[in-house]
Amino acid sequence: MKAHELARELGISQKELVNFLQQRRLTRNTAAPLAPGAIEAARSAFKPTAVTPKIETNGDRRATLPPTLSVKELAEKLNVSPVEVIKKLMASKILVTINQVIDFATAEIVADEFGYTVEPVASEDVVAVESAEGEGDLVTTSREALFSLANEDPTKLKPRPPIVTVLGHVDHGKTSILDSIRQTRVAAGEAGGITQRIGAYKIETADGHPVVFIDTPGHEAFTAMRARGAQVTDLVVLVVAADDGVMPQTVEAIHHARAAKVPIIVAINKIDKDNANVDRVHQQLAEQGIVTRHYGGEHECVHLSAKTGKGIDDLLTTIVLSSDILELKANPDRNAIGTIVDAHLERGRGPVATVLVQAGTLKVGDDFVCGHIYGRVRALADDRSRSVTEAPPATPVVVSGLSEVAQAGDIFQVVGSEKAARQIALTKLTEKRAQEAARDVTPRITLEDLARRAKEGEVKELSLVVKADAQGALEAVLAALQKIEDPVVAIKIVGQGVGAVSDSDLLLAGVSNAIIVCFNLKPTPSSTAAAERAKVEVRYYDVIYKLTEDVERAAKGLREPTYRQIREGRVEVITPIKIPRTGVIAGSRVVEGKVSRGGWVKLFRAREMIHEGRINSLKHFKEDVREMPAGQECGIGLESWEDFQPGDSMETYRLEREEI
Repeated sequence: MKAHELARELGISQKELVNFLQQRRLTRNTAAPLAPGAIEAARSAFKPTAVTPKIETNGDRRATLPPTLSVKELAEKLNVSPVEVIKKLMASKILVTINQVIDFATAEIVADEFGYTVEPVASEDVVAVESAEGEGDLVTTSREALFSLANEDPTKLKPRPPIVTVLGHVDHGKTSILDSIRQTRVAAGEAGGITQRIGAYKIETADGHPVVFIDTPGHEAFTAMRARGAQVTDLVVLVVAADDGVMPQTVEAIHHARAAKVPIIVAINKIDKDNANVDRVHQQLAEQGIVTRHYGGEHECVHLSAKTGKGIDDLLTTIVLSSDILELKANPDRNAIGTIVDAHLERGRGPVATVLVQAGTLKVGDDFVCGHIYGRVRALADDRSRSVTEAPPATPVVVSGLSEVAQAGDIFQVVGSEKAARQIALTKLTEKRAQEAARDVTPRITLEDLARRAKEGEVKELSLVVKADAQGALEAVLAALQKIEDPVVAIKIVGQGVGAVSDSDLLLAGVSNAIIVCFNLKPTPSSTAAAERAKVEVRYYDVIYKLTEDVERAAKGLREPTYRQIREGRVEVITPIKIPRTGVIAGSRVVEGKVSRGGWVKLFRAREMIHEGRINSLKHFKEDVREMPAGQECGIGLESWEDFQPGDSMETYRLEREEI
């Protein structure tokens, strides 16, 4: 319990309580939680009388506040008058005006006085914007609040086209469907013209309804944008081939769409093939929780053939009807805000970016900022390479005027002046440099951390990405994990698949704060390095009960110290060498990494592991050495093993103790 919470409970001012505690040396840091002894002493000294008004706690009244905000904005979030907020601040000897900016700590005290429980906005969601007064002051808000329609004038809101992303497995026809739509609805009116692919484009249905498609190279780019918080899509079209059915990347696409919390429309493609089996696809989708209308579910489904064009109009009609239910609207009369879909360096034009305008109208000459980059719009071009002077909401345009290449997923916002753009960009640049400086020392989220946090009650959910060497093994692991029950911590499978750990798995785990557990798979140097860069822990198991045991202990917060294998290098055996009074050692060459005396090895013969043991001797010529680097030759002796043969290989590793 903090000082302001205890002061509210006792019906006294925070200043009076702090003076009482400091005089008795019961606290030093007034911002830190109070010790139990200090709380008891204060309650004994300041017993609330019967006539003392007591503010009831309102557990359901919660507010999310940015690091800084104005008094007026705080009053709006607390649903009170700005005058009441100013009175509370004056009672704490803080004199402010209605437009003055206060920090989170001050706002937390005021919110507590009104019975609100406040939470800070996540650091990655913090966005610096120009204050509403337009006097050059900056305030911070969340990405969600920036794009929210709650603060817009309802009379100015107008319908906007839906924004659609197409996802699915490789070679299931995503590109074919997009090409078919472009040929029939975009290139139909162009005399031999070729539509420029800029990452997003707008088409019109036969009824004249506009639809915007985000042209991403599969779900990995979609996840990368979601990883940066870019919720730009309204609908997801999940493409499944009728002859192939649900595949691993289809399952991943479903996970990504669910994580983005957007409606899913199923498009079953290639129905013109002889071996097409639509009923099987419906059944497989139902097993993944996607029950289509054909099976009495809630997800719309269209049967089509991108090759013949059959069903393309039905797909567009379904998209329009689904978007009508969402009642998509935007205010075109405000400063434009949007998201960077794609950015690259173009010869003759310099850095350009494809911007999807989500609210407001973007015009040539507007001052803008995206991330740590600011500038002025020099030129705009639509998805057909035609110059335009403005872009209304839900319109993709290519923007020229950037000083450097922007990052996909960054917020593009128009501000009132170049000065404001420069200030916001400087704020973002400072944050970026601080994050880069802290990235190298940021610890990974490990199973031990989750176990500790579960034991302390900080987490209620353990997210996992499960990988295995075969589908049967994967199903066995998933079945074993589903049997683990814990009354406090829920085990959530955010991703699953067959095969080695991919960049998509690491990206999904990083976004979801998940741990990757692998069964019957072996780490590779490239995957290990990628996991280190992504700050994601990947664990490998060859016994299923050890996997479930670790997960269960982590969920219950009871994980005991264990040892993990840290790969050090690889060694090839050239010839066995017999040494008097010692036995047979392996004359070897270190191919990569290093080999250390006292370390451990796995001995392979014809790709099959035949022995695992400890190194008890390591020699270079006749000298005993501690370790040998790559490129050197040495003699390696193992405990309880002498049957070496030329061509054997050894993987060296060390055991590192893990503790909670």
